[in-house]
Amino acid sequence: MQISQTKKIISPYGSWKSPIDGRLLASTSCLETILHKSNNDVFWRELRPKDQGRYFIVRRSGSDGKISDIISSSFNARTTVHEYGGGAYTILRDYLVFSNFIDQQVYLQNISGNDQEAKPRQISPKEDKKSRYADYEPDPFRERVICIREDHNQKDQQAQNSLATISIKEGGEHVDTLAHGNDFYSSPRLSPDGRKLVWLTWNHPNMPWDGTELFLGELDSDGKITNERRIAGGIDEAISEPRWSPEGRLYFVSDRTGWSNIYCLDDDKSEEAQLVYGASAEFSSPQWVFAISSYAFASENNIVCTFSEKGFRHLGILDPSKHELKRIESPYTEFAYMQANKNFSVFIAASPDKEPSIICLDLKTLEFQVLYDPAASATTQEKKVAVEEKYLSMPESIEFPTTYGKSAFGIYYPPKNEDYEAPSGTLPPLIVMSHGGPTSAALVALNYGIQFWTSRGFGVLDINYRGSARYGREYMLSLRGNWGILDVDDCVNGAKFLAKEGKVDPKKLIIRGGSAGGYTTLCALAFRKVFNAGASYYGVSDLEALAKDTHKFESRYLDRLIGPYAEKRDLYLERSAINAIDGFSAPVILFQGLEDKVVLPAQSEMIFNALKKKGIPTAYIQFEGEQHGFRKESSIERAHEAELYFYSKIFGFELGDQVEPVKIENL
Repeated sequence: MQISQTKKIISPYGSWKSPIDGRLLASTSCLETILHKSNNDVFWRELRPKDQGRYFIVRRSGSDGKISDIISSSFNARTTVHEYGGGAYTILRDYLVFSNFIDQQVYLQNISGNDQEAKPRQISPKEDKKSRYADYEPDPFRERVICIREDHNQKDQQAQNSLATISIKEGGEHVDTLAHGNDFYSSPRLSPDGRKLVWLTWNHPNMPWDGTELFLGELDSDGKITNERRIAGGIDEAISEPRWSPEGRLYFVSDRTGWSNIYCLDDDKSEEAQLVYGASAEFSSPQWVFAISSYAFASENNIVCTFSEKGFRHLGILDPSKHELKRIESPYTEFAYMQANKNFSVFIAASPDKEPSIICLDLKTLEFQVLYDPAASATTQEKKVAVEEKYLSMPESIEFPTTYGKSAFGIYYPPKNEDYEAPSGTLPPLIVMSHGGPTSAALVALNYGIQFWTSRGFGVLDINYRGSARYGREYMLSLRGNWGILDVDDCVNGAKFLAKEGKVDPKKLIIRGGSAGGYTTLCALAFRKVFNAGASYYGVSDLEALAKDTHKFESRYLDRLIGPYAEKRDLYLERSAINAIDGFSAPVILFQGLEDKVVLPAQSEMIFNALKKKGIPTAYIQFEGEQHGFRKESSIERAHEAELYFYSKIFGFELGDQVEPVKIENL
């Protein structure tokens, strides 16, 4: 008997119709898991693009598995400390403490009763409307939370950051300062007996992955810090994720060997920390946001951890007494926000065919259980329909030669849509995705923002150029003084490598990126003649303008990436795409949130007007109510469909989907 097969549609690359539409890109995502160790309730913060990009706090009951929201839709659990936020909530016994995005104030809510009836009350000072708070650490011994305060009350000055406390006592709400004087603070962590506190601090021009200092202090009867002393770190050693073991030993991550490994300081009066497990692996990530958690204690000698090797994340259980790491085989390739107790570990995990979900690992059987899948959850406003495997492109890790005899890395996704076939003898266009940061990394997880393109016939290279995390300190810091050069070299050479391999069309090379990735994109188009089109999402076009007018956290970042301003002003001018308009020849589309405080809208406006004046095909789309990174479903959908429309007009193919046209200047 002959089995009939569905005949594939012959259609050019880029023109394929796909079930992965703009709405599917607006994925609900989970952040900042917290495990309530007394009752096994699991909490997390959840972004919902379908609800105007709000962040909710969600709880899964440890007794019956019931999942419910514990703040109403009139609140938005998001802090803007450092602009990027993170650490927006904590659980203190039967109370939820969280930041509210609208006013940046701190609220307390009793969560022991009916979730829907509880009403939050403000516990930060009502008269202070210009301070922000983040990175909450519960202090049940003193009825307060310890946190980071960012004070914006002084006009014409940078914000003042400090280590502070907020009382939760009704009628006694007030903020006290514990430590101040340095530019930045993070990660306050209280010892199990409540007598000691550790925290991180650093100063300009360092970013937290350049170098931080770990301080320890004792708390007196009034909860003030005494006997404060530095116990680890410096300007050239990045300390992260300080954490106390159940018995009160202090652990932290240091990159002093060139790799971010875990250390233990058994005697806090000594600076001789012991390496728990040495490996050419990264046991933490750059601290772009507060409250990252790459390891957690199941018991004194049982640490559940995640680590990166050659760009890929893994899961393990570390025994510090034996200095042994047991690798855990799993179906997942990304892990974050580790939590644990003696029986199980809870974290966020994803894989190339599964979106991030809340996962539980049974520490006795090593079996995995999905506690919450946001794509299928009833708490989301609209359930997603699972995308069939025939439309999903699987990642291929690549390593390729680049300048100065070095190698760079990336994740390649070939076109994949089994309903279609391209005409014989043709090759797909390639989109090189340049991640932000630039101290960040490409994730190996299901990303509909990538599958949107591959299912329509594009190849995608998600590139980890030099300067990316996950490959050790030397690789990450290789971009010092070389931003706009080595990252561009690697994007160019990655595209050339795939073209030489015969996988993509060398005449249809595209580069796109957001923020720092937008800067790399614009530089590649201004200073090289390799790419045939580009898309910049809130990208930097003028380094000098960025150096003069951006938020405090990154205000000296360019000292490391370019050089001190104004001493190296010539480099700022030389490496800015706005000053190299004559070098542009390829079409460019630009996207910008109008409330962006990191890369101001003027950056995109300047490059758009200059390209328009020169006669380069260009388009510019603005989004009201969006900041640095789009969070609303309508914005995410419109941006991707507009970008697709732009490429269809530039490369001359018909779209398989109907999308709203874009006004393209000089076409």
